[in-house]
Amino acid sequence: MLFSPISITLKDGREAILRSPDKTDAQAFIDYMVTTAGETPYLLRAPEEISLTLEQEEAFLENALAAPHRLMLSAFVDGRLAGNAAMNPVSPFMRYKHRCTLAISLYQEFTGLGLGKAMLETILKAAKSVGYEQAELTTVSTNTSARALYAKLGFVEYGTQPHSRKMEGGSYQDEIFMVKTL
Repeated sequence: MLFSPISITLKDGREAILRSPDKTDAQAFIDYMVTTAGETPYLLRAPEEISLTLEQEEAFLENALAAPHRLMLSAFVDGRLAGNAAMNPVSPFMRYKHRCTLAISLYQEFTGLGLGKAMLETILKAAKSVGYEQAELTTVSTNTSARALYAKLGFVEYGTQPHSRKMEGGSYQDEIFMVKTL
């Protein structure tokens, strides 16, 4: 799905442009995934697990734009990729078409500026506009700021997967499942 650009003002007064990424953003996305994976333990992959080629990322971005019930919403601040949120169907099967999953990540330097909240509010409106009735996401139990933001936006916790992730040092992270009726 193609999202027409909008402008928002961050808490520090800077302007952020929210828009769909395109294949010209592919290298910025690869760099972003590697950096954000190293900045926080809350994302799914470690930096060394990101091995996409430029061509693979270009194809991924083009496919995301072509899918009518899928949205990638990217934030750009001062012309630089600052964060990305994604909306995807839970399943292609008829009995699941009312549900979507959401994911979001930001460069750490852009957290606390209202960007994540604005991106999630925007993507939730888009989800409702294409017919989704329920949005779902997961987060790590120790990511208290994300959990608070999701709760503020109306998500409720409905379960925990103990030891869902095993970290490089041998510690575990529990995963929290959250849902919001649209």
